Amino acid sequence: MKELLEVIAKNLVDNPGQVSVHEVEGEKSTILELKVAAEDMGKVIGKQGRIAKAIRTVVKAAAIHEDKRVVVEIIQ
Repeated sequence: MKELLEVIAKNLVDNPGQVSVHEVEGEKSTILELKVAAEDMGKVIGKQGRIAKAIRTVVKAAAIHEDKRVVVEIIQ
């Protein structure tokens, strides 16, 4: 999941070198914290959060395929 999120984010932003994904394992779910450059936040979130929602949907679909629960958080 981490690699998938990283690939998606790097293809959306202008500064792919500043994209990082931190994985936090919990009891029932995994939290993926996506961090991008401040000037790329708008590109990752999108108008009214549409791109962020789409990213979360793709990652959740891939996680369901592996019987996991994943939460994507976009942090600055």
